[in-house]
Amino acid sequence: MMDSRLTLSELQLVIRDSLYLSLPDFYWVVAEISEIKQNYSGHCYLELIEKQEDDLSIKARIKAVIWASRYNFIKSFFENSTGESLREGFKVLVKARIEYHELYGLSLVINDIDPSYTIGEMAVKRQMIIKQLEQEGVFGMNRELELPVVPQRIAIVSSRNAAGYTDFINHLTCNSFRYVFYTALFDAVMQGTETEQSIISALDRIALKSEMFDLVVIIRGGGSQTDLSWFDNYNIAFHVTQFPLPVITGIGHDKDLSVTDMVACKSLKTPTAVADFIIESVAEMENHLFEISSDIREIAQEIIETFRERVERASNTIIPLTKIMLSDSDKILTDLTLGLSKSGMDKIFKAGIITANRLSRINSSALSLIARKANITESLKKDLASRTSDLTRRINQMLLNLENRMDILSPDNVLKRGYTITSVNGRIIKSATEPMENDVLDTMFSDGNVQSIVKKGKQIKTE
Repeated sequence: MMDSRLTLSELQLVIRDSLYLSLPDFYWVVAEISEIKQNYSGHCYLELIEKQEDDLSIKARIKAVIWASRYNFIKSFFENSTGESLREGFKVLVKARIEYHELYGLSLVINDIDPSYTIGEMAVKRQMIIKQLEQEGVFGMNRELELPVVPQRIAIVSSRNAAGYTDFINHLTCNSFRYVFYTALFDAVMQGTETEQSIISALDRIALKSEMFDLVVIIRGGGSQTDLSWFDNYNIAFHVTQFPLPVITGIGHDKDLSVTDMVACKSLKTPTAVADFIIESVAEMENHLFEISSDIREIAQEIIETFRERVERASNTIIPLTKIMLSDSDKILTDLTLGLSKSGMDKIFKAGIITANRLSRINSSALSLIARKANITESLKKDLASRTSDLTRRINQMLLNLENRMDILSPDNVLKRGYTITSVNGRIIKSATEPMENDVLDTMFSDGNVQSIVKKGKQIKTE
């Protein structure tokens, strides 16, 4: 028994030799990278795991190393083939041999990595995420939301230091139309292992204040294809599908769409493209308002012209009728005069006793009556003509006043006189009692718009 005793180091050597004799070759091994880091000497140290079918519990674990002499080649080849860097969470197919060290125990020495396996796994994972979202019936929920016709209050999910965020803000604020937009940044990590939790946290914070915004944009600057995979994430995509506001993405990739792009209400290639889309949306609505204003002006002008024509037709009808009435009156008066004169003369001759003075008085009365009737007729004629002219003038003045009033009351002139139009969520308010605390007021001036927030009865202007 004494001769069978071994020191620990001797036992370690027996284990090592047994392993080398039993497993002398290289083996292709499928595993997931749970940890990876490169030290100062250029060696890359990894921890490889295999998970249970529930994708939560770990079934197996082993340490591995890629020596510096091979790591640069493997890393470069893998990135060129997949567009991705080796990182935690990737499933890989590695070519490795078994190594056993007296101090560090069992490990794998990786000699090669097959990038085609990882590409396939990435594609499978991506399709599984899409399929799961479709099976849950949420894939197109955010795309079903209507984009606001005048998006001016914008929540931004981006990194404060990202070049894409700076480009977006500069492009949005320095627009040629001089539109004013209210923006709020919800700072988030846009690449790396913290991306998922950081973006979800930003979306949750926006959701608590969703009534203050018209839409959400998720933007980042340009980068390698590697950065796109961080947005092929189920939890980020699911949060976007459930978000109460339309989400626009501008993640900065020209070739492929991430799953987050697919479920967003609208996907654009770059942050500046998102800014252009927002500016163009407001410009389109402004043009539409100008078209409506022009239509109102044309309709009003048509109404005025119609009434003007009616007045002219009425004038053309009244004047001939007046002349006919005057002519008929003259004829009646003449007939009456002649009849009266003839009747008087007949009575005088029949009576034979009427003196010359009485005859003279009768003639004089008849002539006086004729003169009075003629004066009355002339007065009526002048009065009717005057009244007709006055009526025509008043109607013309009324039409002119109506035309001036329509012009004064046009939306453009009302705004130019210093009046404004204030609305909350597209609804015009007419009383100081209507807006509630924290409501965002949209005030339209003749030369642009201003937003303000109601704070305890006072309005704080924000740009």
